[in-house]
Amino acid sequence: MSFFKRSKPNKVENWVCVMERNIEFEVEMAKNYLANRRIPSNILNKRDSAHSINIGEMSLIYLYVPKEFEKRARKVLAEFQDELDDES
Repeated sequence: MSFFKRSKPNKVENWVCVMERNIEFEVEMAKNYLANRRIPSNILNKRDSAHSINIGEMSLIYLYVPKEFEKRARKVLAEFQDELDDES
């Protein structure tokens, strides 16, 4: 049993979460990748700015896209991840 319940993305009307990470740079890169393909997105950062915690549910950062872009965004983000994997 975990002390904290698993954090879930907020429900935002007409938007869907397509990525959650605890490293802000990764989410910013994904947002830019989507923007280059004309897919709008917004970041919701739940990190507590009073603490420099970068692990676990207390530091999650979410990337949202409008619902009508979800399928395309997930495909593009999968391509993005493949490119990152090929580089390493």
